[in-house]
Amino acid sequence: MNQAELHRLVSKQLKAKDPKALFDLRLATNLSLIQQLFFSLYPEEQHTKAFNKLLNQLPKLFASRPDPLKKQDLERLQAGNWYQSEKLMGIQLYVEHFNKDLKGLQQKIPYFKELGVNFLHMMPITTRPKGESDGGYAVNSYHEIDKKYGTKEDLLKLTSEFRKQGIFLMLDFVVNHTSNEFSWAKKAMKGDKKHQGYYYTFEDDIIPKEFEKSLPEVFPETSPGNFTYIPELDKWVMTVFNSYQWDLNYTNPEVFMEMLANLVKLANMGVDVVRFDALAFLWKKMGTISQNLPEAHNLIALFRMCLQVVAPGTILLAEAIVAPTDIVKYFGEGQKEGNECEIAYNASLMALLWNSIATKKTQLLYKSLAHVPAKPRDCTWINYIRCHDDIGLGYENALIHELGWNPEMHRKFLLDYYCQRLDWSPAMGQVFMYNPKTGDGRITGSAASLLGLEKGLTEKNQGLIEQSIAKIIMLHGITFAFGGIPLIYAGDEIGTLNDYSFLQDTSKKDDRRWLNRPMQNWDIIALLDSQNLPQSKIFHTLQKLIQIRKENPVFADHNDVQLYHTGNDHILVFERSQDKNGLLVVCNFDENPQVIEISWIKKLGYFAQGDPKDLVSDQKIIVNSGLLEILPYQMLWLKRD
Repeated sequence: MNQAELHRLVSKQLKAKDPKALFDLRLATNLSLIQQLFFSLYPEEQHTKAFNKLLNQLPKLFASRPDPLKKQDLERLQAGNWYQSEKLMGIQLYVEHFNKDLKGLQQKIPYFKELGVNFLHMMPITTRPKGESDGGYAVNSYHEIDKKYGTKEDLLKLTSEFRKQGIFLMLDFVVNHTSNEFSWAKKAMKGDKKHQGYYYTFEDDIIPKEFEKSLPEVFPETSPGNFTYIPELDKWVMTVFNSYQWDLNYTNPEVFMEMLANLVKLANMGVDVVRFDALAFLWKKMGTISQNLPEAHNLIALFRMCLQVVAPGTILLAEAIVAPTDIVKYFGEGQKEGNECEIAYNASLMALLWNSIATKKTQLLYKSLAHVPAKPRDCTWINYIRCHDDIGLGYENALIHELGWNPEMHRKFLLDYYCQRLDWSPAMGQVFMYNPKTGDGRITGSAASLLGLEKGLTEKNQGLIEQSIAKIIMLHGITFAFGGIPLIYAGDEIGTLNDYSFLQDTSKKDDRRWLNRPMQNWDIIALLDSQNLPQSKIFHTLQKLIQIRKENPVFADHNDVQLYHTGNDHILVFERSQDKNGLLVVCNFDENPQVIEISWIKKLGYFAQGDPKDLVSDQKIIVNSGLLEILPYQMLWLKRD
């Protein structure tokens, strides 16, 4: 039983309704873990005063939480794992690209309702430097709203309306670094020793050079190395991402407590899910790659245990794009199982789906998913095919070798396939952050352009257009059904193509990820119901699939995904089950029709008494015929009729 389960049990058993009394019980429940985690990072003999300061801080943070949110906290505790529901459907968007500002976004709530979306991830909206800001991830503040989006009052009105409309909000918490314009950085540059200690600062480059021996480069093209000399400081500062993003020094307990206060302020604005950005990088240790370290996991768990005491209705998402075997560790292991983040990105599934599109085969998909350890039952995934970021190729070399492939050559093939290096490929993506030292690179581009729609429209090739539409629907359908919260990247629901306008903006032209950060096309949306456009087919099919998902509890995350091998390497089959009901998802990754032998479906208990119905086409499937034909890039959702 993890701490969240314990809190639910306590809240249901006790008749007390006094929020302060329940806060005291939550603190008592979590206190031993908070103490253990704190002293694992900050040795007790040196930091007893700091721990006592934290204990004094928690009641003050709770007192700052608005009463409506305290009430919501208790309702969610008693309701259970709301974030595992089949009724959740997400979308990720840039506010200024979607509809100008926060007020404009609020005006588009009817559009979300029409599509079926009730979970929004808004990209960063807080103040940031002018010019380059890593898309807002170089933060000048954690809770002041950038003027171009509106005001803090606009955000509070929006979150209030979201609560009335049953819409959940996720915002970023850039936990690893601040911008060089953040108040702490400014004080540090003025000689304030306290705030210099909030970052990794060094008098000379001797220690930085030692760190560099083992640290990889995140942005080798635009920001090589991991340290920047700051003339105003006359010191070297750790800047793992960009030179204007200073890494926070969490070996200093004051940094943790300041950031905890910032986290609670964010939650108090009505944020339901806090996306912990770049959390794999939180702890630095010389001689390591300073990613995924045990101390980072302890730090995340410490944030979680404190937030759970203060604001238990707000949960954490792990933004850790790491190896498949590492990602589940951000749910917590051992004593921390289920006590780190409630949600994590299923980046492995995303990258594997793109691999299967390029190869038309599912062997690596099956092998890799089989090697991912089971997640705790109270945690869930965010499943997606595209986001604001690039597509990394972090597959496990050993598994690629087992297929008889060369890992380096396979990654080169994927870059060639998606980045216009093969004449026969339908994809129109670009390479992002190619590292000539290692040969590594990543892929950027919109889902529609990567899946052939841009090329099909350019060449007026109707066959390619139809094929790309089928791919877009199939990949999204897999994420809707796989178990977790599906997240559409805004624009993908209408097949938005690459946006090349970033090349005209000096602050963006060197970051090819802007290729996949388009403006929402409201002119196209206005035509969806009146014209037979590719965009209409995509939108209305996804809308239908979302409705089907919401009407069938089998889509809720019950930790029940079961893979089935059919003997056909072009086919993916997985099962979802719930009580005596079940769902079988069948997908064809090939451009040709494929057949599978299907008599084994009868052995699945819920299909024993009759033939299944395909929820997608609303057609009954006869399984006694022996063979089932799946059309190119077709997806079936088979459920007992």
